[in-house]
Amino acid sequence: MPLPFLTADRAFDTGEDVALPYEDHDQWHRPYRPGPWRVGAAALALLLASFVLLASMIIAFAGALPGAAVCLGMAVLVIGAALRLLRMGTWVSPAGVRRVGFFRTVTVPWGRISAVRTVQQPVRWLGLPRTVQGQVLVLVRQGGEQLALLTDHNADFLARVEAYDRAAARVMAWSSEYALSD
Repeated sequence: MPLPFLTADRAFDTGEDVALPYEDHDQWHRPYRPGPWRVGAAALALLLASFVLLASMIIAFAGALPGAAVCLGMAVLVIGAALRLLRMGTWVSPAGVRRVGFFRTVTVPWGRISAVRTVQQPVRWLGLPRTVQGQVLVLVRQGGEQLALLTDHNADFLARVEAYDRAAARVMAWSSEYALSD
């Protein structure tokens, strides 16, 4: 079974300073790897889902089918939440830039972007209410509205400053390639 995300990782690990390392530019790509905090949280959620599925099977063999159905439904919700957690982040393509959140996705076409820049401001630590001083990659729409794409204290870049810098540079390279060339 082909795993296309491994190909993208190898393109990042070649050591070349290629801004757009993908062969197929028409697909949506995340210009960075998911961070260890995000992957760890998803792995723990999937571990919990496996225990809930095991409990569902035991309950079904015991003869309580409504209870087994409830446990199965909970496991499906936990698996869906883990997959959505892994999908979260910033994605780019020739069509625009997409900010995928847990409950909401915002897509901005390159033609409606006036600037992409990094700024220093208070950011949420791992998405929690606590804020710390950090860097944010901000997308500025033509109307002046700003959209935070990446922060250096989220689940992808906490304690990985170099990875944040590379990801911000790659998103800015996509913007200079597509948004500012129009």
